[in-house]
Amino acid sequence: MTRADKLRVLVIAEAANPEWVSVPLIGWSLAQALGRIANIHIVTQIRNRDAFVRAGLVEGVDFTAIDNEAIARPLWAMGKVLRMGKGKGWTALQAVSAAAYPAFERRVWRLFGDRIKGGEFDIVHRITPLSPTISSPIAAKCQAAGVPFILGPLNGGVPWPDAFRAEMRREREYLAPLRGAYKMLPGRRASLAATSAILAGSRHTASEIPAAFQDRLFYLPENAIDPARFNQVARHDAPRLRVAFVGRMVPYKGPDMLLEAALALLEAGEMELDMIGDGPMLNTLKQTVAGKDPGTRLRFHGWLAHEQVQDVLARATLLALPSVREFGGGVVLEAMALGVPPLVVDYAGPGELVREGLGFKVPLSNRAGIVAGFRDQLTTLARQPDLLREIGKAGRLHVNTHFTWDAKARQIHDVYRFTMGQTAEKPTLI
Repeated sequence: MTRADKLRVLVIAEAANPEWVSVPLIGWSLAQALGRIANIHIVTQIRNRDAFVRAGLVEGVDFTAIDNEAIARPLWAMGKVLRMGKGKGWTALQAVSAAAYPAFERRVWRLFGDRIKGGEFDIVHRITPLSPTISSPIAAKCQAAGVPFILGPLNGGVPWPDAFRAEMRREREYLAPLRGAYKMLPGRRASLAATSAILAGSRHTASEIPAAFQDRLFYLPENAIDPARFNQVARHDAPRLRVAFVGRMVPYKGPDMLLEAALALLEAGEMELDMIGDGPMLNTLKQTVAGKDPGTRLRFHGWLAHEQVQDVLARATLLALPSVREFGGGVVLEAMALGVPPLVVDYAGPGELVREGLGFKVPLSNRAGIVAGFRDQLTTLARQPDLLREIGKAGRLHVNTHFTWDAKARQIHDVYRFTMGQTAEKPTLI
């Protein structure tokens, strides 16, 4: 396909940054993958400009940076106060972001509206924000111009399990029970009605899309992996079960539940545990094992850079993630890409990614039930190294086939072609 044959796409990625993690890295990675199969121009926020330039992109040619800091900065500062602690109060932060975002998109239309109406772009695709609570003021304008508007992948707002309300309070998620109010905002239905395709990053998000718009809905988990960043292969040569936990040390991630489930096996010398990540619970976790005898089989690594995480994870035979509220679960795909099978709670993102034959799941329950479930699984798997090796191989093949950024971009390209009427059959995405 020549450059002239490629679709012309205006990519809106307010959060996109190759040097950050989470949503900004998703925005960057997906935009770059789309750029390998389509002619794209990225519109992003000014805070990402320098990182784009360092990555080799040319401002005005490859991307446009929009400066709405006069509005975004004070609202962001307000969000930090409302969060009541670093890394907490995610719902409060999203509410503030929703208030700041419309000004950004209105600037997009002022800069690109005439070019969109003039037929310079075949598609307008808003990748980020990922939150389904944030409407798009320009969706209807694109529709009026006859240019398909694509929204997503959208994900977020997975309900807190009833058994973990105490953890919800510890995370300062006091606004979480009110989140559903966004469905009544006047701009939401208008945005969805004007959107040609909606990419839902989770089954929960898909279920929140009104029935009238289900015909334009596509299920596509938002996470993927970069094979260049996750290029090792797990050796599975450890003398015993070697488990890794990767994530922030916060209540909903469940590092304390994993440690409780693993302690007897650690003391018996039947497994090793690498705990990677930092956070407010780290000191408490260390105190939990004070006076116990896990020996050197338990290692707290603290925060590690991505390449260091891969080094530790590739030596593991199992990833254990007892998180009870994970929207996406990118670390699950990262482990699978290395050939390390995951053990997760069967809820939200990880529960959707870990299918039969690709890993192991424990039913969502209360704290005692999850601890018992993880303990039973760890005890069983400690005696089945060959099974872990085979499941790891299957997971690695699955991820490298369906969950690279390039594979995801190809699936989205199929959606583009469908919305433009170039294909008659609605594509089914993985």
